[in-house]
Amino acid sequence: MVIKRKFVLLLAVIFVIAPVFCAKNDFIQIFLPNGKAITAELAVTDYERAKGLMFREQINPDQGMLFIFEHEGRHSFWMKNMVISIDILWLNREKQIVHIEERVPPCKTDPCPSYASKIPAMYVLELKAGSVKENDLKQHDRLNFVLH
Repeated sequence: MVIKRKFVLLLAVIFVIAPVFCAKNDFIQIFLPNGKAITAELAVTDYERAKGLMFREQINPDQGMLFIFEHEGRHSFWMKNMVISIDILWLNREKQIVHIEERVPPCKTDPCPSYASKIPAMYVLELKAGSVKENDLKQHDRLNFVLH
């Protein structure tokens, strides 16, 4: 019985707790059409995509988070546990903007609304609220970045 409890505890550490401490967040440079560079944290795993920018108290104008999916699809986002407003851009496999949501506010009450593109996207980029206007970003603009 004691061995069984230790085994269950070990499994909990491996599958639940360890990803929190072992998650490595890589960063890449994303170049906007106006030449400005954004340093984007990558959200590649299910855990990283689920957590996103939750609980972050600020994001600088030259920062963002790039969500990477295996396949193009209608990836939906919500603002549960968000503290700040953000701009959200959905990009197709050619890295062209297919949908934009500006100044998306944090969710204050359940149920939280979802935001999604009607056009399939492979990447989603979250930026500081106001970045779309500040950088004159629009649908069909192409962003440049290289994934390793």
